[in-house]
Amino acid sequence: MTHQTETIVQPSAPNPGIIDIDTEFADCASISATVGGSSLGTSLSSSILEYRYENGRRYHGFRNGSYMLPNDEAEQERLELHHHIFRLILGGRLFRAPITAKPKRVLDFGTATGAWAIDFADEFHTATVIGNDLSPIQPSWVPPNCKFYVDDVESEWVYTSDEAFDFIHARGMGGSIKDWNTLYSRALQHLKPGGWIEMQEYEAWVHSDDDPTLKKCPNTSRWLALLDEASIKFGKRLNVAGEQKQNLINAGFKNVQDDIYKVPMGTWPKDPKLKEVGAFQMEHMCSCIESFTLALFTRILGWNIDETKVLCDAVRKEFRDPKNHLLTVFHFVYGQRPTS
Repeated sequence: MTHQTETIVQPSAPNPGIIDIDTEFADCASISATVGGSSLGTSLSSSILEYRYENGRRYHGFRNGSYMLPNDEAEQERLELHHHIFRLILGGRLFRAPITAKPKRVLDFGTATGAWAIDFADEFHTATVIGNDLSPIQPSWVPPNCKFYVDDVESEWVYTSDEAFDFIHARGMGGSIKDWNTLYSRALQHLKPGGWIEMQEYEAWVHSDDDPTLKKCPNTSRWLALLDEASIKFGKRLNVAGEQKQNLINAGFKNVQDDIYKVPMGTWPKDPKLKEVGAFQMEHMCSCIESFTLALFTRILGWNIDETKVLCDAVRKEFRDPKNHLLTVFHFVYGQRPTS
């Protein structure tokens, strides 16, 4: 099936501008996400399953310490909710790249729970979809054309020239990559001529149209600055979404586009579709706080767990204050390998 390029629903186009506020809304809706159970294959080595437990969260064991977010059930629920939000933004679609032919081989690196890879395999039955991640947290019941592997995308890619991909996708890789130039050079090398890559990233920042400097959210402002500082010290910066277009151009991709969407936190917008995605995004952002903060603050900045959680609670309170019209910014960056 050829993927159509029909007009997406709200946000209906990149750069939607100022989001109109619904002056009659009362409070932010609460949306909870449910995630199905995950069963791991017996072929996985024990070292991969030797997880790290810290501050009440579970972290990956493979390449221990190379990634600062947890991989426990709470994090998997956040990732499933996040997948739903990405699809709401794109009106149910899985990507923005103008793919006009049926892809035969597709790579989803940093696949996390595998939700995107599974949905893509369901939609494109003739494609072979490969997902890889540091953590084996994907379900065992998947489409027959979808396979998952434990791998580190920052290591050498082992695919042969006969295994080149038509489409490479990744999402939310900020804070995971030390050398973006090397990553994109490898991606370019392993794409077929004319193949596409798409990076779906969100800024590790919170914005407000009517409070640009976040004066009403001092704890959030401080938290964001400290997150940025910690991730830079760690060597894998979180806030890199706005750099990906130029990174792809520098690597040699052509026809590079950066489609940008403002996504509200909460139900304060007038537009009903923005209300819906905003309700989900509020819950997602509140669950993000500790996921992104605990390891970076305690391992890198040297904070103790108690003071870290006090700041997390203060940030969450500002997020949920209906008077703070907060929003996030998503980037869908895609480019094509030259045909010659």
